[in-house]
Amino acid sequence: MASRTSHTLKFLRHLDQLTAVIESIGPPCWAGATTSAPLLGFDGYSLVAPFHLVVPNHRAPHRTGHAVHRLRDIGPLDTATAFGLPCLSATRTLIELSATESPKRLTTALDSALRDGLTSEAFLHRRIVDLRRSGRAGIARLLAVIEGQELSRGGHSFLEREFLELLGELDFPRPDTQQVVGSRGTAMIRVDCRFRGSKVVVELLGYRFHRSTAQMQVDAERINRMQLDGFVVAQFTYADVTTRSASMLATLAELRPRILRSAGTL
Repeated sequence: MASRTSHTLKFLRHLDQLTAVIESIGPPCWAGATTSAPLLGFDGYSLVAPFHLVVPNHRAPHRTGHAVHRLRDIGPLDTATAFGLPCLSATRTLIELSATESPKRLTTALDSALRDGLTSEAFLHRRIVDLRRSGRAGIARLLAVIEGQELSRGGHSFLEREFLELLGELDFPRPDTQQVVGSRGTAMIRVDCRFRGSKVVVELLGYRFHRSTAQMQVDAERINRMQLDGFVVAQFTYADVTTRSASMLATLAELRPRILRSAGTL
């Protein structure tokens, strides 16, 4: 009990110190990264100085003993309030933590944020798409952590689940997933989705859509082989599925008649 009381008093003391720093900078200013993480209750984080603060890119305040970071693309979706203080949202905190944290620590933070309902897989993926840009530190690490979680749970990946959910909303027949449709030399050709009874297949290009030259060669050979075997191959990117892009919806609309015809419902 004494230890818990001591921990609470220490937290409150640091909370007062953080409040004073934020007030001295003035709005807009938010607690960020390793400082917003404990405010939001992420496992494995404690509220300690030096504090990490976030301001819009046009501001440049300095506070001795603390770190003030400037962000270009911070909006209402990226901010929240905890213990009466402005801070980054759980989703944006995860994205900012990914620039510096180890995969193990990032996994713990992600687990606790999802467990406590502070973010969702769908919203996190959409925000990653919105914020992803060439050279943005940490995004690849965060995606790898998410992917690792999915592998540990088994079953469909987030991308497959989102795509299958969309097809249900559009009243498409449910495709079979992870289907072998042929071979390329001695290698099997496995596709993400095949609509039963049809030659329509869908490939979902996941997080690592920046492919190497060797991977692009293999993909080209796979698609050529499927097309020669009479398959219609549609490819949708991570961004297509996550944002439900207009181009993907238009392609599905064109494929719909032949899918339904093959399923005997048209």
